[in-house]
Amino acid sequence: MRTKTIKKNKINVVTLGCSKNIYDSEVLMGQLKANGKNVVHEDINDDGNIVVINTCGFIGKAKEESIDTILHYAQRKEAGEIDKVFVTGCLSERYKPDLEKEIPNVDQYFGTHDLPNLLKVLEADYKHELIGERLTTTPKHYAYLKIAEGCDRPCSFCAIPLMRGKHKSTPIENIITEATKLASKGIKEIMLIAQDLTYYGLDIYKKRALADLLEALVKVDGIEWIRLHYAFPAGFPMDVIEVMKREQKVCNYLDIPLQHINSEILKSMKRGTTHEKTTDLIKKFRKAIPEMAIRTTLIVGYPGETEAQFEELKDWVEEMRFERLGVFEYSHEENTGAYVLEDDVSVDVKFRRVNEIMELQSQISWELNQEKIGKTFRCLFDRKDGEYFYGRTEFDSPDVDNDVLVDATKHYIKIGEFIDITIYDAGDYDLYGTPVKS
Repeated sequence: MRTKTIKKNKINVVTLGCSKNIYDSEVLMGQLKANGKNVVHEDINDDGNIVVINTCGFIGKAKEESIDTILHYAQRKEAGEIDKVFVTGCLSERYKPDLEKEIPNVDQYFGTHDLPNLLKVLEADYKHELIGERLTTTPKHYAYLKIAEGCDRPCSFCAIPLMRGKHKSTPIENIITEATKLASKGIKEIMLIAQDLTYYGLDIYKKRALADLLEALVKVDGIEWIRLHYAFPAGFPMDVIEVMKREQKVCNYLDIPLQHINSEILKSMKRGTTHEKTTDLIKKFRKAIPEMAIRTTLIVGYPGETEAQFEELKDWVEEMRFERLGVFEYSHEENTGAYVLEDDVSVDVKFRRVNEIMELQSQISWELNQEKIGKTFRCLFDRKDGEYFYGRTEFDSPDVDNDVLVDATKHYIKIGEFIDITIYDAGDYDLYGTPVKS
């Protein structure tokens, strides 16, 4: 028979999914710490007696990972290894009644906007004065900065509005407060994230205000790199590119998920653009800032996608030569606009199409990397792993893009520092370099 634990509660926060979830977990942990709670993030010894799982419910594979994680901790609770399990985040927001029925051993489920209630059951008070206070879980020199919540876009394949609600911009002054606090802790790079960066400001300022936000952020002392993630192509505010061109702190980097290029599929996806408009937008970016690195993501196997439409996508990828590119298999999500369509592209065909585009992209990436040999880049170093220090240029975001590797048996580099590196070799996704002697 179990005996009631008498040790002080230790709360282990487990985060699944995207950078927006990482941010939400950091806010939760900041609130818990301010309440005097013992809180850790994904404790390697897994010895927290209370577990909070921040879930993802975006597509099929993410949902499976979230459910497997919930089951793992529910079974540990059943075995008496932990005392309580709480679940929050997107999966819980979307499927709360089903989860309560299927996995009843979880103490309580919370949605994406339930932070005060979650804190309450953890015997903590929500502190409104803690704007910008987070326990960052990323390396000490970079952090994600969420500038808006939710999304107003009607994309037919996407369940995010079901889980995150309508778009809600954070006021510029609050973001500057948070950025200033991050800088005071040694953060040098901030990555702006939202479901849709380019919609920023329309709700509170009645205009697209991302450029205004960037103009304010570059004035924050200590922040040296500002990176843009998750921009929407339709209605893209070109004044953002003007700021990027003018301000050295704004990285020449843009993450802009384009999803497809065939005009019929884009129309069915409700993306508000066409093949011609999308291509024209990319060409405008290239003309304004030729050295810009563009990251995009694509979806293959959308309902009705023919071989001809897929070949059009492949040809376009080859033409555009994106510096960074990822591909998802279409996931048929209930309650989305596309759910009424027949999911008629087989799993095998989806898999093949992903591989064909990624093979094409690896060749493009290799060719672009070869052009960097002999050139010198300012790099920010994130970690040491084995015999190499791993850094990044301004054209690379952590975890998803290229790394710059420096031989640790020959050189010493301080983590979190900017170093000029000359590239002497390159692979598909890695660059190899040596520090420039001062």
